[in-house]
Amino acid sequence: MGRGKFKAKPTGQRHFSTPEQMLAGTSTRPRTFKRQEAEYKAEEESDDESEQESGEESDDETEQKRKGTQGVIEINNPNLVKPKNLKAKDLDAGKTTELSRREREELEKQRAHERYMRLQEQGKTEQSRKDLERLALIRQQREEAARKREEEKASREQKKVEARK
Repeated sequence: MGRGKFKAKPTGQRHFSTPEQMLAGTSTRPRTFKRQEAEYKAEEESDDESEQESGEESDDETEQKRKGTQGVIEINNPNLVKPKNLKAKDLDAGKTTELSRREREELEKQRAHERYMRLQEQGKTEQSRKDLERLALIRQQREEAARKREEEKASREQKKVEARK
């Protein structure tokens, strides 16, 4: 009992030719297959003979022998880009590639940041001037506080000395 709407077995059955049908020539196989097979064998034999005579394979023959279906189907695809193999000697070292807009902007941003940091170290930017002023004020306040502590310490010691006498 089947479940669901799908059939359990494939509906298309395979048909095989029996040896009697093959001998009689009534098989379902196309008649042109034997002809194509004979032509292919003849081409292979002629190629083998020409290779033995020449002793070398030419570049054209290696290009004609292709893998898979490439030998069977001829493709004229304008979008198919063939990889260009560039050798090191062919490369132009002096030639610089143009940067994209994002890369250019990123480089400009890095350079501007480096320039700003250099100016900041030299104390030429407004922010660095304000920081230096603040720093000078804080140093001055600390020096004054340290002087007051020293004075208080000295006055305490003087009072102790006077109290002992």
